[in-house]
Amino acid sequence: SGGTPGVFQFESSLATEKLRAMRCDRFDDLVAVNALIRPGPLDSGMTDVFIRRKRGFEEVSYPVPELEEALEPTYGVITYQEQVMRVANVLAGFSLAEADVLRKAVGKKDAALTKRVLEEFCERAVEKGLSKKKAREIADLIRTFGRYGFPKAHAVAYAVISYRTAWLKAHYPAEFMAALLSSIIDNTDKVVQYITTARSMGLEVLPPSVSESRYKFTVVDDRRIRFGLGAIKGVGESAIRSISEAREEKPFESLFDFCQRIDLRLNNKRVLECLIASGALDEFGERGAMKTGLETILSEAQVRQRERDTGQESLFGVADSAESREPRLPQVTPLTETKRLKEEKAVLGFYISGHPLERFRDLVEMLALETNTSTIGEMRDCRVELACVVTSMSVNVGRSSGKEDVRGLFAEDVPVLIEGTVSGNSRDEENPPIFVDSVRLLEDVHRSGGVAVCIELREGDEAQPGEFRSVREVLETSPGEGNLYLRWRSEGNGGEPPMLASRSLRVTPSAGLLADLRTLLGSERVHLIRG
Repeated sequence: SGGTPGVFQFESSLATEKLRAMRCDRFDDLVAVNALIRPGPLDSGMTDVFIRRKRGFEEVSYPVPELEEALEPTYGVITYQEQVMRVANVLAGFSLAEADVLRKAVGKKDAALTKRVLEEFCERAVEKGLSKKKAREIADLIRTFGRYGFPKAHAVAYAVISYRTAWLKAHYPAEFMAALLSSIIDNTDKVVQYITTARSMGLEVLPPSVSESRYKFTVVDDRRIRFGLGAIKGVGESAIRSISEAREEKPFESLFDFCQRIDLRLNNKRVLECLIASGALDEFGERGAMKTGLETILSEAQVRQRERDTGQESLFGVADSAESREPRLPQVTPLTETKRLKEEKAVLGFYISGHPLERFRDLVEMLALETNTSTIGEMRDCRVELACVVTSMSVNVGRSSGKEDVRGLFAEDVPVLIEGTVSGNSRDEENPPIFVDSVRLLEDVHRSGGVAVCIELREGDEAQPGEFRSVREVLETSPGEGNLYLRWRSEGNGGEPPMLASRSLRVTPSAGLLADLRTLLGSERVHLIRG
């Protein structure tokens, strides 16, 4: 990431998973895995062989006995470019200069040169007594190696960086992730990816704030990181420097105070609108009100700056001071959550103060038990259902297949449930697409009857007087097509606990209903299940 390979290795879920599986206890092994690991379709599978052999789950073997000396340090797996050269030297009698030509050919993925040199390798290996079949097998191993091979010195450098960054990530996670985010602050896609990583580590990434944020991401405490103003689209470094210098004098008190103290030549109306949309000015008021009143506030702030710059004083003294003339924010209808989040995403690249899926949290979590974005790669050629938000779209016109036309339901920032088949094509191995057959608004899924409310009771639970009467009253306020189930858990009913379906009550499993039920019964006793 950001040109730092070791950081990339440890941010790769594949690398993390395989390094954990290997349980490195030798630096040489860490070096070897750094040389082997490649994300997605470039992973040759040799890492898994290396790990199994290193941990004693698979017997170490060599293509031919003559290669034991060269491949013994890496459990019989061709790992380094120097080993390719040694294989060619030992089995085919290549000089080191000739072996270096082979190394360059496979390393640079020169298909024509690789084919020619490997054919020569096979011919000369056969002349030295190797069977044609074995010569071809080893040639194929060398060709496979070309997809991932490093020189050992390169791998050592990667391993050192990986070791250091792993230590920092383990012992100083907030500092590590703040530095990582700052290193790619101009790359919105990477910022989104690493914020997701930070959250999975239990770190909170706070929204931007003109009172605390700097240009880069900064550490607030052991578990919190403040968003960097430099990651806001449309806000330049000079504008941010002006904000930082102004707040050194004293804290900002209002939007007007902020506007009259910063350099408005660097922070024009467009920059201020981006700051409002990002949430960086939320401490001064509601975003809709700030947007509406910005023109007036900006005009008055410019007047105050001109007066200050020219040394003019009011004819009426204190009575006409800046404080008495400070324009107030207008009374307007607040932005809807959808509008607020959409504008936020436009300048940050993602949602930070909320998410369009938040009000469907229970439904999303229920569906995620079966499929989510992190497990799609394991569902190749399988039908899946996935709750998601459309972030962008393009329309490709192809031959009609007779399937439902769902394009009308694809709109940006709209929560939907898609159903389709995950691609099984090998070229889509790293990030397989879903071929969509149907799309439904998540809003409609709640009312479809396919989702049920399950109330779970446990042996030993004590019900408060009138509790179940109150529960029934709440259920009756939300009639619908969804089933209502009661699940009973006790120490004696091993296996799947029995579930009883209500014959008299059917409900719409909305967020409001779930919240009311959890107030009465507790959050752990109410959840959604398939209807």
